[in-house]
Order: sequence, then structure tokens, then C-alpha cells
Amino acid sequence: MRILINNQNFILHQSGAVFWEEKKMLLISDVHLGKVTHFRKHGIGIPKQAIFENFNRLKTVLELFDAETIIFLGDLFHSKINTEWDFFAEWIKEYSQKIILVEGNHDIISKSNYEELNIEIYNELIIDDFLLTHHPTEKESFFNFCGHIHPAIQLRGLGRQFLNLPCFFRKSNQLIFPAFGEFTGTSYMTPTENDKAYAITKEGVIEISIN
Repeated sequence: MRILINNQNFILHQSGAVFWEEKKMLLISDVHLGKVTHFRKHGIGIPKQAIFENFNRLKTVLELFDAETIIFLGDLFHSKINTEWDFFAEWIKEYSQKIILVEGNHDIISKSNYEELNIEIYNELIIDDFLLTHHPTEKESFFNFCGHIHPAIQLRGLGRQFLNLPCFFRKSNQLIFPAFGEFTGTSYMTPTENDKAYAITKEGVIEISIN
């Protein structure tokens, strides 16, 4: 789905990524690499193959869009370094795009580790009249791209049927990204008449009517 914000074109992909056409930038939030290994280490029965799902999804969107820059909007790695960091370091070598991390609350790994992989790190990033952060942030005259919340929306059907879908949640001056990573959980949002929700389905991204 393509949307227009401040005269710029953005493609919302069902993976949770967004491609900024004019800037050739791929924006991704809350990958939480290392989380599957962290769960398995603590005895939670997640199949080992799930470790590679995030890398497969990253590969898919990078092959789909002609991105020159990848910007991660925080929580790229879930916690302390584990074996998934090695997979990430190998994955980086396959691509030539510039990579930027806007730090999130889970990004506790030493900056030197990212610098060794030529990843630039910022607390926040301003590009034209857009403010890129991890936590939802309001700043006058800027439109905010952010993550952290892992938004989802609950749709009600006939009777007592419910459908829960991750979504991009748009306010007048903000777009909150869904979590890109596997096993990240969601937080249900309740749109008002001034909000928009773009729900992620198996077929693609669809705008949900508030009325």
C-alpha cells in the first residue's frame, strides 16, 4: 500500500517495513534479533529454524525494494549478544546498503560492535521534516516515524468473532510501525476518528475504516 505524507511517497509492506521512495530508504522497526535464541536458552520450546525467519524476511524486502539505505527504528537486537549476532554480522556482509540504527530501549550492545559493522547509531534522526525515533515522540513541525509499541488492531465480525492483526498506526503527525521481528507480541490500539490503521494481512496491507 502506498501512502502520501508531507508530499513524500511511502510503501507499507506486509512485513512491517516501509519503503521511502524519494529517499530510497527502507525503514524497519523492532526486529529483536536474538530473542528466539534468548527464549530457547531459557527453556521455551521455539523451533531452532525460527532463528532464521527474521533474516529471510529481511532478504525478501531488500530484494523487493531498490533501497540504498536501511534504517532500523530501534530494538534491532533484543538483549545481550548471543549466537544470532554472528548470523547478523554475516548477513551484513551480503549487502552494500548504508545501515543506520536509531537506538531503542533494548539496544544495550556496545556501540563498538555496531561500529565494527559500519553501522551508524543515533538517538534520533531528522530527515527533512521527518523525525525518526524509537519511542513515539512529538516535536513541533515534524512528522514522527517510530516503533516500540508493536501496534495491532482488533476487528469485530458478526456475532462474537474477533480478528487480531498487527498494523501501522497513524496519527495526525505520527506513524507507529508494527514489529518486524518474530515472537515480539503486540499491543492493541483503539483508533479515534482522527487516526488511521493499516492492518497487515497475508494478502497485504489494508486501511481499516474507523466509522
